[in-house]
Amino acid sequence: MSEVPLKPMGKSDVRRLELALIFGTLFRPDVVERIRNAEDRLTWLDSLVVAAAALARERAGYSVRQIAEEVGRTEATIRNHLQGKTEAGKLVKETYEMLVKSGGKLEIKPPQELVSLGFAAAEQIKEALKKEMEATLKRLEEEKKRMEGRLKELESIKAELESKLKELEEKAKKAEEELTKIKERVSNARKALEDAIKLLEI
Repeated sequence: MSEVPLKPMGKSDVRRLELALIFGTLFRPDVVERIRNAEDRLTWLDSLVVAAAALARERAGYSVRQIAEEVGRTEATIRNHLQGKTEAGKLVKETYEMLVKSGGKLEIKPPQELVSLGFAAAEQIKEALKKEMEATLKRLEEEKKRMEGRLKELESIKAELESKLKELEEKAKKAEEELTKIKERVSNARKALEDAIKLLEI
């Protein structure tokens, strides 16, 4: 992987930086040792994936609220990762700083220690990534349902406004017709008055 976008300009760039942070952190010798000794690798790896996702989006200008909604975690969790208050957040920030120093270039060379962990570690990494994707898909489905509900509400409001507009147009038409009649009566009355004045003058 090379030329990693340090300040992502779109979703594709965000994903590239996110993956660079994940694998760039996983393949660090000090992290390999942490993975080896972790009692719950899946939870540890999940935190690492979330921290990478949060930092990549923060670099793209996302707010904490937007990141929390997209990643499927609480705002407090996202803040802790971004501020380096969690171990995963601290490690990911260090990896990002390494990327900055290298000009966004990252060479992935899995250390032998990580390879020696075998398929179990690979499956756990895969599971952590899968969990993140499932959370994102669930959030998108919920957002879709919310938007569909909102659309129905707006359509209902639109129908109601159209009905009221039609009602107002009918009232305006009736008022215009009534005004026309009043004008005719006034005109007739004026003409009758003028005729009466002429008769009196005679």
